[in-house]
Amino acid sequence: MKGKDGGIPETVVPRTPDTAAPTLETVAAEAGVSRATVSRVVNGSPKVSQEVREVVEAAVARLGYVPNRAARSLVTRRTGSVALVVSEAEMKVFTDPLLAAMVRSLGVALSSHDVQLVLMMVRADHERQRLTGYLLGGHVDGVFLMSLHEGDPLPQILSDSGIPVVQMARPLGDVKLPYVDVDNVHGARLAVRHLVAIGRQRIATIAGPHDMVAGVDRLDGFRQELLAARMADHRVAFGDFSQSSGEQAMLALLADHPDLDAVFCASDLMAAGALRALRRHERRVPEDVAVVGYDDLDVAMLTEPPLSTVSQPVEAMAVTMVDMLLSRVAGRPKPSPAILPTRLVLRASG
Repeated sequence: MKGKDGGIPETVVPRTPDTAAPTLETVAAEAGVSRATVSRVVNGSPKVSQEVREVVEAAVARLGYVPNRAARSLVTRRTGSVALVVSEAEMKVFTDPLLAAMVRSLGVALSSHDVQLVLMMVRADHERQRLTGYLLGGHVDGVFLMSLHEGDPLPQILSDSGIPVVQMARPLGDVKLPYVDVDNVHGARLAVRHLVAIGRQRIATIAGPHDMVAGVDRLDGFRQELLAARMADHRVAFGDFSQSSGEQAMLALLADHPDLDAVFCASDLMAAGALRALRRHERRVPEDVAVVGYDDLDVAMLTEPPLSTVSQPVEAMAVTMVDMLLSRVAGRPKPSPAILPTRLVLRASG
């Protein structure tokens, strides 16, 4: 039935199971343009005027046309998805607030580009072989690498394959991949500088793993700032960024250095564990021992007392990683590394 102006009515009769799904040809006839023009609009080609684009998009909306991704991928050679590979066990991925926040933020940033995120976790060699086969089999357009440990062969494999890759965190090995990181050395120095400024004399640290760049750089920043303040830097214990490791490390520090009056923790989860250990030893925070963490995620505001911490911009990191990877997928030159700033957030723990 014609509308009042003789054109197609605004309301669309719902398609029944017996009605054929609209095709490019159907949309072309509806819009009064060629099939090739509809294809260009659907695939985002800039070679279409704004006026024609609006006419085609209106026809697409009226008919309820849904592009065939499989057919589109044959033309564009793209899948419309990218993988996020996290080199950690499944339990850690879903319990570590930083990892969870990055997964969420990457997904949100990709959604605005109509790109799907595929989450993959790997630790064992047989898992890595299966994952490598999937990544190199044309199932994804690019790869994010996160939570890498030194010695992991995957960065070299992917670099040699030519698939677009962006890494979260500065690479520790020889493989030079595009990456996004925060200034971990400076962030640690901000934390220690604050502890020195409030008069703490015997400052300890719970450092991250030796084989992860965040652990290495934050320990380096701790030592640089204490050296600048002409203070001893030997009060060090190590954790794996988890709450339980922070608690055990704090107990070890109290046993070895019972006179310590401040501790810088390389993650908020480890700081939460340190607070538990300090309570067990009846040390008041911050009166007896000041505590500063690193990350500034939800856990920092849920501890008792709330944590002073170094804030890193998770959402900005995710957006930058997405922009980098999609640029590589589009065939543009390899981008320069991006180092984002950190800032100190003061709360009640120190």
